[in-house]
Amino acid sequence: MRIELMDWERAREAASRIRFVVFVEEQRVPLEMELDAFDPQCLHALAYAPGGEAVATGRLLPDAHIGRMAVLKAWRGQGVGGAILERLVAAARARGEREVALSAQTHALAFYRRHGFSAEGETYLDAGIAHQTMRRPL
Repeated sequence: MRIELMDWERAREAASRIRFVVFVEEQRVPLEMELDAFDPQCLHALAYAPGGEAVATGRLLPDAHIGRMAVLKAWRGQGVGGAILERLVAAARARGEREVALSAQTHALAFYRRHGFSAEGETYLDAGIAHQTMRRPL
């Protein structure tokens, strides 16, 4: 598994494809909600399978928020999401951030806890899916 960090210009095609499959097709998030104006401002991570196919993505916003974590179904449970997450956390640390935050879908809370994140506040709906804010000090 190879993970690369890149700008939106390089990530756009593969990251958009992965996010469309995971968020729009699987989770039924409306396309207009999945797309936003933040991508060009973000640092993007892509995970590549040994054959070269991009299989997971995530992004780090300028405010140290990690988002749009998505792993293709066939690659889930194999450590790919954790590798993407840790690479984005390392990038935030390298640029001097003191903490990272994210909005976790509630079914993924245990995953993020295993990676040092703590939940805060109440759950809320985003695109009809229950989420909770989580933070991790760096």
